[in-house]
Amino acid sequence: MPPHLTPPDWLARTLKPQRAPVPWAAVARAAVAMAAPLAVGLATDRFAYGALASMGALSGVIGDTADAYRMRIFNIAVPQLFGALGVTVGSLVFGQGWLAVVVVTAVALVSGMISTIGAVASVSGLLLLLNCVVGAGLPMPGEWWLAPLLMTSGGLLVLLLTLLAWPLRGGVPERAAVAATYRGVANLLEAAAGDPLPYAETRIAVTQSLNQAYDLVLSRRTLAHGRNPELVRLVSQLNAVTPVVEAAPAAHQCGIPLPPAVPAAVRRIADAIAAGRPVGPEPLGLPEPEGPASRAVDHALRHAAEVASRRGDADFTNVDDRLGRPAALRVRLRRGVRNVLLSGASWRYGLRLALCIGIAQALVSIVPVPRSYWVALTITFVMKPDFGSVFSRAVLRALGTAVGLVVAAAVLSEVPLGWWDVPAMVLLAPLIPALTPRGYGFQTAAITPVILLLSDILNHQGTALLWPRLLDSLMGCAIALVAGYLLWPESWHTRIGDRLADAVADTAAYVECAFGSAADVDAADRARMRRRLYRDLSVVRAEFQRALTEPPPTGRRAAAWWPLVVAVERIVDATTAARVRVRHGSAPPGSGEVAEVAVQLRELADGIRSSVTLEEVRAEFGPAGPQDGVLEHVRQEVAAARAIGVREGPSAELPTAS
Repeated sequence: MPPHLTPPDWLARTLKPQRAPVPWAAVARAAVAMAAPLAVGLATDRFAYGALASMGALSGVIGDTADAYRMRIFNIAVPQLFGALGVTVGSLVFGQGWLAVVVVTAVALVSGMISTIGAVASVSGLLLLLNCVVGAGLPMPGEWWLAPLLMTSGGLLVLLLTLLAWPLRGGVPERAAVAATYRGVANLLEAAAGDPLPYAETRIAVTQSLNQAYDLVLSRRTLAHGRNPELVRLVSQLNAVTPVVEAAPAAHQCGIPLPPAVPAAVRRIADAIAAGRPVGPEPLGLPEPEGPASRAVDHALRHAAEVASRRGDADFTNVDDRLGRPAALRVRLRRGVRNVLLSGASWRYGLRLALCIGIAQALVSIVPVPRSYWVALTITFVMKPDFGSVFSRAVLRALGTAVGLVVAAAVLSEVPLGWWDVPAMVLLAPLIPALTPRGYGFQTAAITPVILLLSDILNHQGTALLWPRLLDSLMGCAIALVAGYLLWPESWHTRIGDRLADAVADTAAYVECAFGSAADVDAADRARMRRRLYRDLSVVRAEFQRALTEPPPTGRRAAAWWPLVVAVERIVDATTAARVRVRHGSAPPGSGEVAEVAVQLRELADGIRSSVTLEEVRAEFGPAGPQDGVLEHVRQEVAAARAIGVREGPSAELPTAS
């Protein structure tokens, strides 16, 4: 491709499709759940009613993202209730002029604030606002209660189809998540003695897998009454693999490849967990360990195998749930409400969304725009706080809409209104779950023809819908970019600095917890601290990836953080490896050495937090500790992180952390 036609890096990263498997079960559910209401509506001569139910099923298809069946009830059913409330409020102010503008804007404020609580609340806030906008922009058939009832029934149909396999596959998603973590650990042990880059990438994958498995299992435990033996077993198996993960950095520092029998044993345990059976009595075939790192891996792996070989429920009665159990649902709900009302971030996002929606509603009230509710719909999707960069989503929304309109043009021009819409929906609806994992632009391209097909059933406008759809989407993207992005510096300034500084400060606390005056802290506290550290670093990486999709200069400046992100991850790895060495016989460091490392880490954190350019990130060490001490490698990694700050030139420029 000629250089002048090559897209810039930030745009290429934004448009690059993500690699993900096709969720075939979700594909089948989407086809049935969205086509069946249309067929029933046609058979009963209530085609518009069927379209509303299919529209509700669309929201259920979008929200069908959980793995555990119990969590799917929350992910689909709870947002449907908020969606029903939204369409009710919207339909009550339909045609009310400025009253509708005020009400929809107020709903946008509430929607934005509750969206900051968590994943389920985010989808609930999305449906609350989306359905309110639809209700305020479209005349609903029948009584005021009919539209919310039909749309909710469509969403619950998706939930019903989702739960059909529960009696046969109950517990399978949780076991699969735990087994996937073990397989990732096997890959990590294989990469331990190899090049640093593949090892780092594998460790990141293990961290993500471990986070997902804990979230899945612990979230389900909050819904189970009493101590469910199967879930306690899975928690104990996750707890047991944690020491293996902690031993991997020590093996990586050693640089000696582990025998192939070691990762093979981990995969054998993973196969047993996935099948829901204990590990057999056959020996693991582990060779005699040589050296502290190898002994650490051997000890941790034998413990994991012992936990995975337990058979009776009584074996798990007193299992140490050392990584904690989430608070009860009512407690988390109370905390969420308090955080929403008292959090500055919650109010700022709610006000940003309300401003954009208010501008959109006021604009379409003054300027006659066909199908004007699509402007607010576009803003709602683009401005979601947990869906990535507002700028990149606006770009992807515009491009995805353009592609989706091409498909919609063919459907609306060639498919006659009536029974032919049912097979058309059977073909179009599965594209939503199939393309959604690829990226937001692909999801938009899949959703656009479906929404236009349903809109045509309600309005009978055919291809006349196409141009207003594109115009409204572009208007919505423009309003989101100006009023929801450019006017709010916090949305386009990278937040890597503050979050990375927090991770460094937490690492200092981890060093003190592992070796210092807090060395008598319970092992569960150290495990929780270490897991929180790696989870926080995963958030930093996600923020870094988001920032790279921003246009210059934000994306270019964010890239300057990358060496420091890697350096901090190496510091945490080195600290974990040092702790493993102490646990397996190495001499613990002196209190002065521990205090010095902690001080330098905190100074490094302060430098990162207040830095404008990398060369200001400095921390000077005092007299060196023992060359063969367990903290020597930690000191080297801290010094390497500091050395990143002496680079010069514009590429090292960093934005002030916001």
